Amino acid sequence: MVSMGRILLFHLICLALLGELSTSWAKDNLLNTSKLEMFVDELPDMPKIQAFHLVYGSPKPKLLTIGMFEKKWKFHRDLPPTPVFAYGASRGAATVPGPTIEALHGIDTYVTWLNDLPRKHVLPWDPTIPTAEPASKNGVPTVVHLHGGIHEPASDGNSNSWFTAGFKEKGPTWSKKTYHYNNNQQPGNLWYHDHAMGLTRVNLLAGLIGAYVIRHPEVESPLKLPSGDEFDRNLIVFDRSFRTDGSIYMNSTGNNPSIHPQWQPEYFGDAIIVNGKAWPKMTVRRRKYRFRIINASNARFFNFFFTNGLEFIHVAADSAYLGEPVVTNETLLAPSEIADIVVDFSKSKTDEAVLANDASYPYPTGDPVNESNGKVMKFIINKNQEVDTGRVPDKLIKYPSPDLSSVSQTRYIAMYEYTSDIDEPTHLYLNGKPYEALVTETPKAGTSEIWNVINLTEDNHPLHIHLGLFKVLDQTKLVNEEEFKACMLKKNDAIQCQISKYARGKKTEVAAHEKGWKNVYKMTPGYVTKILVRFSYIHSNTSYTFDPTADPGYVYHCHILDHEDNVMMRPLKVIN
Repeated sequence: MVSMGRILLFHLICLALLGELSTSWAKDNLLNTSKLEMFVDELPDMPKIQAFHLVYGSPKPKLLTIGMFEKKWKFHRDLPPTPVFAYGASRGAATVPGPTIEALHGIDTYVTWLNDLPRKHVLPWDPTIPTAEPASKNGVPTVVHLHGGIHEPASDGNSNSWFTAGFKEKGPTWSKKTYHYNNNQQPGNLWYHDHAMGLTRVNLLAGLIGAYVIRHPEVESPLKLPSGDEFDRNLIVFDRSFRTDGSIYMNSTGNNPSIHPQWQPEYFGDAIIVNGKAWPKMTVRRRKYRFRIINASNARFFNFFFTNGLEFIHVAADSAYLGEPVVTNETLLAPSEIADIVVDFSKSKTDEAVLANDASYPYPTGDPVNESNGKVMKFIINKNQEVDTGRVPDKLIKYPSPDLSSVSQTRYIAMYEYTSDIDEPTHLYLNGKPYEALVTETPKAGTSEIWNVINLTEDNHPLHIHLGLFKVLDQTKLVNEEEFKACMLKKNDAIQCQISKYARGKKTEVAAHEKGWKNVYKMTPGYVTKILVRFSYIHSNTSYTFDPTADPGYVYHCHILDHEDNVMMRPLKVIN
């Protein structure tokens, strides 16, 4: 249960900060979000696009055309319309987040992503970090990555496969207008978002995000989990700050302005947005609901909990089901992670439940939450009890366990942050290498590898691997960390620096709901996190139904977008 102490502290913080003076908000006409009333807008359900045709009752492949448009969006009843970039079948239909694409397992989906964005960005960007920059200096480069998707490299949204409006200018690895998603992987939750080199943080801040679900009725229907548009909902959560004119606020001065005029190591906003509305409300019945929660923030971690003690029943994590449900009182979600949960509102002792957050920012040692970013949304619960047709079975979908005897390679992946003379971050690297350095991670298709991820920074970094799925095996604290870090900064070689001598501290247990197959995981600072990465399907013994060795390959990176852009990302090249 959520402790009474935590709930009391939460309400005391809320009351204390209501009286905060607004003088510090004057700069840049920054809106004091405490002036916005919470829980006044209804939670939207984003429009759905069916990613397949039904021909005489049989599903067939479908070609979709989805554009990116500049438009105005209302994030709150009392906030002026905000200039955004939005995905949609047309400008009028475009939304933030974009439409939810509903795909079927085994049925191909083709998407032509069209860039209809203006010549100039709605947000500041920094050309001093590696950035997709058109030769003409006109147009906003974009490219779409389907996060969690298992498909050909040419459709993966490589950061250098960007293009501007009308495909007038294209990045060096661009190869095709229409992307092909096989949908042959396990059923689960994915999301699509921009991935342009050096612009990912600003393009997502502007609104280029959306959910994608792969359904497999033959496998999922017997589970009898809550289903249908009313009881199975996507919740895309992110944070934003606004100016008084409604525009998105992003600090235009870098933390090292003489080095990077604009780049900041993390973006945090005080308004918490769910499905495009700030602190929305949702009326629910006293029964079970399924929520697929995507953390689409640039850098904010959320530690979700209900102020009235309701529990989370986890049924899946990221893009894969768990073997059995796991019940928790809170759930920590890093940027880009997905928690697929069931909430049973019939268990509520109250008629209202606030979904709240108490994760410090930056995580784990930053500032505590305040009145604005400590609340997410409110559920208004009908008083009447009713018959509930949804259930949570004792067993979900069991995938084969990782076979350690079949591991073909062991790698060490070190995370570094570099600082200036004023001790402010200037850039971040994986394995001490910039993105453009020669590829060093070359797994063989169909094999599994052990990656020992060594976090030598003070931040928790959500590591995302394109194509591969992985299981977290253990987390071991480094001893004499500064001594080991000094060696690594000099030699950049974990073996030469005798990693076994230092990776022998306390072990941290992997949470039960995170022991399934993941595509993102939180790398704890000062720890070595051992993961088993599989470069094949997890639900069958069959090979990929496409060529994973083709150009331009894949990538892996930190999913704090400000880190990814500068440039905590490395290429990943699958070989035969």
